[in-house]
Amino acid sequence: MSQPPVDGPAEPPGAGAGEPPSGADFLGVLHAALRAVRRETQDRLGADVVAPGQVRLLRVLARSGGELRPSSIADALDVSPRSVTSKVDAAERDGLVVRRPDRSDRRATLVGLTDVGRAALDRFGALRASGADGLLHRLAPHEQRTLVALLARVADTGTDGTGSGGARSAACRTDGPHPG
Repeated sequence: MSQPPVDGPAEPPGAGAGEPPSGADFLGVLHAALRAVRRETQDRLGADVVAPGQVRLLRVLARSGGELRPSSIADALDVSPRSVTSKVDAAERDGLVVRRPDRSDRRATLVGLTDVGRAALDRFGALRASGADGLLHRLAPHEQRTLVALLARVADTGTDGTGSGGARSAACRTDGPHPG
């Protein structure tokens, strides 16, 4: 799984000598890195696999600090309300979430995280971080710091030009990277 640190920077695919990598090169390498984190996480999870869609749902509920209506979950996940219904159905079957009527609107339902869901999310986060640590150890410590600093700069550049990360990236931020 772990490889020794690389002595020098590797040229990204498609980058010629002295030429900066293209956006396609960047996206290809970033996608491959996220796939590697996902593989490491799945290897560590073993039989306790929580589907990526469930992890995203659990993360949204955990960040809310309480219960949310399915429409709010759909907005946070940027998916259709019907898609949220099937995600909540599956998570409820697995004991990760619970539904209850909204006292302020009898027609509405609230979805909340169960203790089992919170524990699954915590376990997934710890295993994902462990997998990422294993991948980072392929780099020397100074390379690790540089990589994290550069990715932080890239992630903080929003499409609005303010450097704020834009509304979408701010809404999607979590305690750390979340491949999948």
